[in-house]
Amino acid sequence: MERILQNEKKPNILVIGDLMVDHYLWGTCDRISPEAPVQIIDIQNETKVLGGAGNVISNLLSLGADVGVLSVVGDDSVAEEVKYLIDATDAKSFLILQKGRKTSKKSRIMASKSQVVRYDHESKNNISFESTDKVYAKLQQIVNGYDLILLSDYGKGVLTNDLTQRIIKIATLNNKKVIVDPKGKSYAKYAGAYFLTPNKKEAEVATGIKIDSEDSLRDALKELQKIASLEMSVITLSEDGIAVLKDKVVTVKPTVAKEVFDVTGAGDTVLASLGYALAMTEDIFAALEFANLAAGVVVGKLGSATVTLDEIEDYKATLHKSSIDLHIKTVKEIKKVAKRLRKQNKKIIFTNGCFDILHKGHVSYLNNAKALGDVLIVGLNSDDSVKRLKGENRPINNHDDRAYILSALECVDYVVIFDEDTPYELIERVKPDILVKGADYEGKEVIGSDIAKETVLIDFVEGKSTTSTIEKILGK
Repeated sequence: MERILQNEKKPNILVIGDLMVDHYLWGTCDRISPEAPVQIIDIQNETKVLGGAGNVISNLLSLGADVGVLSVVGDDSVAEEVKYLIDATDAKSFLILQKGRKTSKKSRIMASKSQVVRYDHESKNNISFESTDKVYAKLQQIVNGYDLILLSDYGKGVLTNDLTQRIIKIATLNNKKVIVDPKGKSYAKYAGAYFLTPNKKEAEVATGIKIDSEDSLRDALKELQKIASLEMSVITLSEDGIAVLKDKVVTVKPTVAKEVFDVTGAGDTVLASLGYALAMTEDIFAALEFANLAAGVVVGKLGSATVTLDEIEDYKATLHKSSIDLHIKTVKEIKKVAKRLRKQNKKIIFTNGCFDILHKGHVSYLNNAKALGDVLIVGLNSDDSVKRLKGENRPINNHDDRAYILSALECVDYVVIFDEDTPYELIERVKPDILVKGADYEGKEVIGSDIAKETVLIDFVEGKSTTSTIEKILGK
């Protein structure tokens, strides 16, 4: 599991399936048409994203994989939109054009974030024999450049029985696993795949078994394995996790979701994350755990969503730590956090200190620092670092206690303990927008000011200091 999260290698994954454009017309509605009892939508914005197998591609890219895309599209303007959307990513496209075919486009009219109507432009008939041969020929050329193949079947005619079997056979000859997100009632066309990822409802349709107990779940898994001659059998259970039958043993890996907002696109995320994980490790149960964590993240988002390694790692941490502990990061972790924050265009504030015996002056200083931006990261001197700066009798509180108390403050987002005499190396990793120090640095060199975009000095609360607190305790 750790190997997957640490991204020791960059997997190269080929996605084959039905590509489409998800088209959204965003607007508002404040009147009904005088011509008919229908809403009038005032369109204000328009967006287009990859849909269908494109959701799998987007998830793989967000996880950090190299991705190839092999599919058949029409010789039309929608195909040009598909190619443009793929070219805007780091994915490599191998698109076969078929004259007379309509590339799938789902257009949705949205008013106040609610879908009013959807209209589709597409061909759903099977691709031609000529297109099948072209896909197969291209696959023969490129198959050895990929670690694994994912089939994303949306039932739009690309993954025909013939083509699917030819893909699986050439993959088997080249020792490549094939994982399939299936569609339809007959799964015989996927025979020989490593495993399929149907959801509960899809599995019920394919097997004819109502899944309402542990026994019926086992029966459905066995039937799927038999129908498609699978090495193992898998059924995704939405927010309840993933069930797998391997070596005659059924294992259910539950998804632990803090909040379930929307399960849209969760199947695409599961396929992508399982493919990503299995390209990194042979351990199917580690891959299932990884996919469950990914699903736990996306069902907490609205709409078809993607997931990153950082989000999965953070989510994994939330299952085993208190909310306060989550704010305490290692130097390695904070570098990744800061990178993610910059991608989100968050303004990062950094300050540092010993913060021994926390008092009003500290809290006021940190609160003022946080007001300068979006996220406040506090570098905390380790015990050894404090001794070198303050003497053998300091600190009064060890760095674990100091970090815990600081991270409990509402204004502090992250705390990082550092052992050096100065926080320069830590500042290099964080690359803050604003570096904050006390007003007593007026006219002095501020360590790290050459890295931060801006340096701000903040006044202390008069008469408040750790030294004065210690002297008061000692009666001096």
